[in-house]
Amino acid sequence: MGLFSKNYETAGVGIAKNAPKKKGAALFFDIVGRKLWKLMELNLLYMLFFLPLVMMLPVVSIFKNSDTASIIVTCILLVIFMILIGPATAGMTKVIRAFVIGKHSFIVSDFFKSFKSNFKRAAIVGFFDCLIFISAISSLMVYPVLAVQTGSKAIYIPMVITFSLFLVVIIMNNYIFLMMTATNLSMKNLFKNSFALSFVALKQNLLTFILTLLVIAVMVILRIYLLPVFLLLIPFFPAAFLCLLNCFISYPVIQKYVINPYYTSIGEINPELVDDSPDEDERIFEDMGGKETPIEKRAKGKGRRIS
Repeated sequence: MGLFSKNYETAGVGIAKNAPKKKGAALFFDIVGRKLWKLMELNLLYMLFFLPLVMMLPVVSIFKNSDTASIIVTCILLVIFMILIGPATAGMTKVIRAFVIGKHSFIVSDFFKSFKSNFKRAAIVGFFDCLIFISAISSLMVYPVLAVQTGSKAIYIPMVITFSLFLVVIIMNNYIFLMMTATNLSMKNLFKNSFALSFVALKQNLLTFILTLLVIAVMVILRIYLLPVFLLLIPFFPAAFLCLLNCFISYPVIQKYVINPYYTSIGEINPELVDDSPDEDERIFEDMGGKETPIEKRAKGKGRRIS
C-alpha cells in the first residue's frame, strides 16, 4: 500500500450539493489544491516577461569593453520591462480573479486578452510602480551615506518620505489591477479608489502585507541555503501564489466598497454573487451527490483465455 496510492476501482457517496461551503483559509488552500497546475502554468507565463531583466546580465558581459553601449542596451531592456510588466500583471490578475470567484478561465487566451485590453492603463501603472521601487531602493542606498558625510540627520527626512510613498503604492497595488480587470473605471478613479481602500481596509491590507513578507522571506532563505530549490520554484510558484493570496484577501473588499454599491445604485445584484445553477423546476437530472451508494471493489478473477 503506497503513501500516495489511490484506488480508482471504488467510489464513495459523492459530494452533497448542499454541503457547507468552505471559507477562509480552508477555501484558499482548496483553490490552491484544485488549481495548482494552472497556477504553475500561469506563473511560468508571467515569468517570461522578466526576460528583459535576465538579459541585462549577459549584456553587461558582452559589452564589457564599451561602457556606453552597455548602458544604452541595459536601459533599453529596463524600459521594455517597465512597460510590459504592468500589462502582464493585469493578465495574471484577470485569470486568478476568476479562480477566486469560482469562474472558469482559459489561462493563455484570458491572460493575453486582458494583457491587450488593459495595455495602456496597466503599462502606466507598471511603469510608475517601477519608478517608485527604484526610488525607494536608491533612497536607502544614497541618503544614509549623505547623512554620514554631512553629519545632518535631516537628510533622513526625504528618505522616510520616499519609502513611505513606496509602502502606500505597494498597498494600492493590492487593488488597482483587480479593479482594472473587473471594472471599466477611469484611470483617475482607479488611483482614487485604490488610495482610499489602502486606508479603509487596514485589517486586510496588514494581513496581505504580512503574508507576502512571509512568502518572500521563505524564498530568500531558499536562495541563501537551498539555491537549487529556489531556482526550481521561481519559474513555477511565487508570483502566481502571491497574486492568488492578494486576490483572495483584497477582492472581497472591492466587491463590498466598489462593485456591490454600483449594482445597488442601479437596482441590480452583482452577477458575481448570484448562484447561476438551475432551479429545482429547471433541472433535467437530479444531483445525487452525498446520496449515492458506494461502489465496492470487485474481486478480480483469472477469466477465461481464448486462444
